[in-house]
Amino acid sequence: MMSQLTPELYVTDLEDSLAFYCGLLGFEIDYERPEESFACLKRGAVGLMLEEPVGRTWITATLERPFGRGVNFQIMIENVEHVYAKCLQCDAKIFVPLEHRSYRRRDEMVSLPQFVVQDPDGYLIRLAHVSGTPPNETDK
Repeated sequence: MMSQLTPELYVTDLEDSLAFYCGLLGFEIDYERPEESFACLKRGAVGLMLEEPVGRTWITATLERPFGRGVNFQIMIENVEHVYAKCLQCDAKIFVPLEHRSYRRRDEMVSLPQFVVQDPDGYLIRLAHVSGTPPNETDK
């Protein structure tokens, strides 16, 4: 089943990006079109498209690093601490170290271990997991 929201990110080097997303963050290639320098990835219910800007593009302004300024992509995963350790071992560019944050979600407080890592082009990827309701929390 295709994800209901599948961002398409322009990348400068598809192979570097595939190594980051598949090798480090646990995505798999769903399908690819090498002749277009394009790959569609999946990780559970999350979809992500990567493409080098060749041929027809959707570029609205000059691409300058870091790409994706002003946005971070939150991806909910089960094994945040494991992926964080893997990112540290591979010297990935950690933007926000692993933290445990509490947020209000509707009428309840939830606790999220999360961290933010930059991909090879500077996109911010926030990996998180809802780990339950924190004890003794008051509304924030």
